Amino acid sequence: MNYLHKFKFFSLRISIFLFSINLLSQDQQYPKSFNIDKKLPNIIFMIGDGMGLSQITAGTYSNGNNSSLEEMEFVGLSKTHAHNRLVTDSAASGTAMACGEKTFNGVIGIDSKNRKLESILEYCMTKDYNTALIATSSIVHATPASFYANVVSRRKYEDIALQLRFHDINYFVGGGQKHFNGREDKRNLIKEMEGEGYKIVNNLNNFKSSTSKKLGFFTYSDEPPQKSLGRKPSLELIVEATLEKLKDDKKPFFLMVEASQIDWGGHANDLPYIISEFKEFSVAINSAIRFSELDKNTLIVVTADHETGGLAIKKGNLKKSSVSGDFTTIGHSGSMVPVFSYGPYSELFTGIYDNTAIFKKLKNAVNQVN
Repeated sequence: MNYLHKFKFFSLRISIFLFSINLLSQDQQYPKSFNIDKKLPNIIFMIGDGMGLSQITAGTYSNGNNSSLEEMEFVGLSKTHAHNRLVTDSAASGTAMACGEKTFNGVIGIDSKNRKLESILEYCMTKDYNTALIATSSIVHATPASFYANVVSRRKYEDIALQLRFHDINYFVGGGQKHFNGREDKRNLIKEMEGEGYKIVNNLNNFKSSTSKKLGFFTYSDEPPQKSLGRKPSLELIVEATLEKLKDDKKPFFLMVEASQIDWGGHANDLPYIISEFKEFSVAINSAIRFSELDKNTLIVVTADHETGGLAIKKGNLKKSSVSGDFTTIGHSGSMVPVFSYGPYSELFTGIYDNTAIFKKLKNAVNQVN
């Protein structure tokens, strides 16, 4: 072999070697949304009730022009209308997201043809997921109830409580204890649940220290107060304690978290109320993101069931983190709401779609792994 051929041969081997190194280095650059091990993904579904784009804007500018939503990887838009109404309520929108079907306002877990529906939480249970629900309202309120109940009226709180009593949710946290042990039928559902393996507690320390895999934490007897009036414990502490339990269980999990009272601030046309609730929600979202970063197999989806109040931002001062605005209604509006996503399969949530697609996209994320 002459010198020229030796040089070409040597150069070719160096090129192949460098190309191989480059390929190896590229293989290690995984995006956050890439599921490396093809395990069933954990799901954290977070709902800011009544949290439209204006509520997010007001909360962000009032928080030093920052919120944890800015860390999310993808953004989409959800159309929130009910089966036969442009403006939805929380029951119809909660059912659409949880169960994948449009229904009438006021109806939970039943479609427009009067058929009971399976929620994404219940579907995950068929895949051997652990499950958890957290709300800053009562646990029998419309949005959390959409994940476990089937009733023709969201106001049937005692019927909803009875359905939770017979459900197999691992962990639940929220107000509304009176619907379980102060009932018109005189039944004490808490004693019934404890007799069948549930542990029911009334403070965060007991919730954290309990080793029970069937655990309920009633934060208040009725509806919890607003954050600015002293609601405790904070949403982020509840989320962190629940995630710690779910992580220790060594199984995939589905967790729904509702920041319920952003909506109540909208109904009251009270912007400081909205901002206070949004700020707490933002910190709880941050706790979920930090968990997902470490876990590397947790999908987070953050959205709203609808916008409340028809809020428009009029003016403000960025340096002072102040915002003011006007409301157009004390009810809900028909505006589309953002959908933020992070982690494995988060790219599924881009685009514009009906809120029923959220159920289908979450189900698709679970079904990616056979």
